[in-house]
Amino acid sequence: MSVTMAISTPAQAAAPVRIMPLGDSITGGPGCWRAVLWDRLQRNGFSDVDFVGTQAGGGCNLASWDGDNEGHGGYRATGIADQNQLPGWLAATHPDVVLMHLGTNDIWSNTPTATILAAYGTLVDQMRASNPDTKILVAQIIPMTPSGCSWCPSGVTALNSAIPGWAASRTTARSPITVVDQYTGFDTSVDTSDGVHPDDSGFQKMSDRWYPALIPLLGGSTPGDTTPPTTPTGFTATVDCSLRVTLRWTASTDNAAVTGYDVFRSANGAAFISIGTATATSFSDTLSGMYQYQVRARDAAGNTSGFTAPVSVVPPPCPPQDTQPPTTPGTPTASATTATSATLAWTASTDNVRVTGYDVYRAPGSGGSFALVGTSPTSSFTDSGLSAATTYRYQVRARDAAGNASTFSAAATVQTAGGTAGCSATLTLQTGWGGGYVMQPNTVTNTGAAAISGWTVTFTLPAGHTVTGSWNATVTVSGQTVTARGIAGQNATLGAGAGTTWGFQASRPGGDTTVPSTVSCTSP
Repeated sequence: MSVTMAISTPAQAAAPVRIMPLGDSITGGPGCWRAVLWDRLQRNGFSDVDFVGTQAGGGCNLASWDGDNEGHGGYRATGIADQNQLPGWLAATHPDVVLMHLGTNDIWSNTPTATILAAYGTLVDQMRASNPDTKILVAQIIPMTPSGCSWCPSGVTALNSAIPGWAASRTTARSPITVVDQYTGFDTSVDTSDGVHPDDSGFQKMSDRWYPALIPLLGGSTPGDTTPPTTPTGFTATVDCSLRVTLRWTASTDNAAVTGYDVFRSANGAAFISIGTATATSFSDTLSGMYQYQVRARDAAGNTSGFTAPVSVVPPPCPPQDTQPPTTPGTPTASATTATSATLAWTASTDNVRVTGYDVYRAPGSGGSFALVGTSPTSSFTDSGLSAATTYRYQVRARDAAGNASTFSAAATVQTAGGTAGCSATLTLQTGWGGGYVMQPNTVTNTGAAAISGWTVTFTLPAGHTVTGSWNATVTVSGQTVTARGIAGQNATLGAGAGTTWGFQASRPGGDTTVPSTVSCTSP
């Protein structure tokens, strides 16, 4: 999917911009705002960056992100400054930009605002001593409402109120200090797990505040739209017996427009990775293990919502797979045939579950391969678009709901109607003598384009001649008229172009040498 961004992509620098996330457990463990921020930078073309720090990871559910940081759980700004800890971290990492969220533990210890700001000043001086051009982003820290700390909310408010004035007094042209408001809009009841440490929605909000302040330092333009979409709701996952997973959710809203959704998957407890995007509120996947899914929304400016809570899917309890095919159907017969169609019927198959249909195959009557011409849910089928006076062969097989197929039925031959029926006949003298003669082979040929089911040959005997015997035909004589007919089951039926032979013996007066010669043939 193509997304138009409201920022300019930075030119590639000679070396990556080194960014140090500096803080306490909100930054270090798990500090997932770092993972969300890293992901957004990469998606929006700011790939030439390097998060740095002597600490690694954070355990966030995003794969392939740079987890280096300088977040130390339980540390205070005053403690880091008093114990001179920062110079060693700076010497090991050489940051160009520092994202500093410090002061939470100082306030919990009821440290005065002025003391915290003095520690901030020491840390800034140490950053500039390491790199005079260090760019510093200082957070107005997120609110905190832990039990047993009645002074914490007011302490955060006092510190945040003093930070802008302190930053203005300490900023320089070479090493500017930018204040990032992480406080406004952050709700400890929904954005933290314990009144202090952010949950997924809190990490998303922190990333959304760092991002626009950081972009100008990377060569980009500050995004005009910095409002993320709402987190999708109603996220569900279902899986069927074919292991097809269907994800669905309720659409997010946005101040401009939601342009799509990112779908993430965790396989067998591993980190979540992106497996695709969707523009609608559903997504399909194939299950292959123990999976969890999360979804987030995106807008045109690249803002992303928080992730939905993970949803797990496992294979459903499905019945055993059916591997038994249906029985073989009966040989098809033609119950109705026209010049262009044939209606077939056959004895139905049986199955251990249920026969769902039949495949009908056809081949030329004179040979060739069978090919599928249609399917039928019942034990009959009408094949249309056939040629007149043409022979075809048919066979069928049954199928069940699991896709098992029976063996093929025996083949049946079907002749379509049409074509001009007709036949021709000849009489042939085999031998003759003074008182008689034998005529064979007398031929009958089907001259039509379709099979005939019978034939009749007629001729006249010369005066005084008498038929004394015949074979391969049923012969009757009326006066001097002889009628010969094909014998049913033997040679009465002739295919198009086919022929047969018959014969007879006759007596005649002595000295007579004539034989019958004019003959006619008709067919039903």
